[in-house]
Amino acid sequence: MRYTISKSALLIISVLLLTSCGGPKTPEVPKTPPPAAVTVYEVKSEAAEYYDNYPAIIVPLNQVDLKAQVTGYITGVYFSDGQHVSKGQKLYDIDRQQYQANYDQAIANLNVVKASLAKAQQDADRYTDLLKQDAIAKQKVDYALADLQSVKMQVAAAQANVSRLSNDLRFSVIYAPFDGTIGISQAKIGTLVTANQNILNTVSSDNPMAVDIAVDQKEISRFIQLQQHPGTEADSTFTLSLPDNSIYTKTGHVSLIDRAVDPQTGTIKTRLVFTNTGQLKAGMNTNVRVKNNHTGQFILTPYKSVVEQMGEFFVFVVTDSSKATQRKIILGTRINDKIIVKDGLKEGEKVVIEGVQKLKEGTVVTTAAPKPNKP
Repeated sequence: MRYTISKSALLIISVLLLTSCGGPKTPEVPKTPPPAAVTVYEVKSEAAEYYDNYPAIIVPLNQVDLKAQVTGYITGVYFSDGQHVSKGQKLYDIDRQQYQANYDQAIANLNVVKASLAKAQQDADRYTDLLKQDAIAKQKVDYALADLQSVKMQVAAAQANVSRLSNDLRFSVIYAPFDGTIGISQAKIGTLVTANQNILNTVSSDNPMAVDIAVDQKEISRFIQLQQHPGTEADSTFTLSLPDNSIYTKTGHVSLIDRAVDPQTGTIKTRLVFTNTGQLKAGMNTNVRVKNNHTGQFILTPYKSVVEQMGEFFVFVVTDSSKATQRKIILGTRINDKIIVKDGLKEGEKVVIEGVQKLKEGTVVTTAAPKPNKP
């Protein structure tokens, strides 16, 4: 038996099948994200006093390593470690008695050959006179003159030996070369020292003290001006920040600027001089604070608005269309919670200081001014 399905029945079945499958779906329209809530700061031009900081090392203006110039045993030490010494003060004896005895012996030998010289000179003079009278053989005169020349050479050798031993005797006593502080002795009484090898001690001047910094070659003209116009002590440009972060009470001035720039670093050594109250020690690492000598206004932005990316610095600026755009800036010196912007921002622009992590280029934002600090 065959069954026939009408067209109207087929249409009804198709509609039922489509309905059971859910039918065609209408695509959803993506929702627009809400604006990012951020806090902004309006950039201002402000007066600012700040210091540029330079890592520094304190060095003596004069320092000498004391070395033995003769070989022998230390027989006398005439100072206390770390004490202040005066120029010409006796510091060490090195076998003084032995070198004195050698010198005295050399003087005695010189006197002996001088006596021989006098006799040889008399013989030569007498024989020469006799030769003029044909009263002596010429060979006898030649022998006398040869003896005289030999004794003269002996005298010269003896004098040279006296000079050498005189130097040894002088070097057997070591004196302070200038006023300063002496360090801890590396040799005690009874220590054997060798000429030009052993460093016995170090003496360094301690007032005033030098402070060395490395200055970028771009700043050379500025430091030349500071050297030529140092100002008074009361308003000095240069102060020291000590290792404990305290500020040294005395101010300094530029003493010299080195002759050449280091081609490897692009910096030049600059030496400042400070009066030493006893706090400054050779080798101490400090920071030199150089007060800015510029007048006028600076563009400042809160430091927390700055984003660093691969060594470059950026801020997010909110445009008139309430969109955040990333702006590259060049930074200057940090002053408390703000930082000087040398280039990249203008007065009146608004930078994001809170909510920066939510932003990317072109993000729509809703802004609020920063809340005032509570007392």
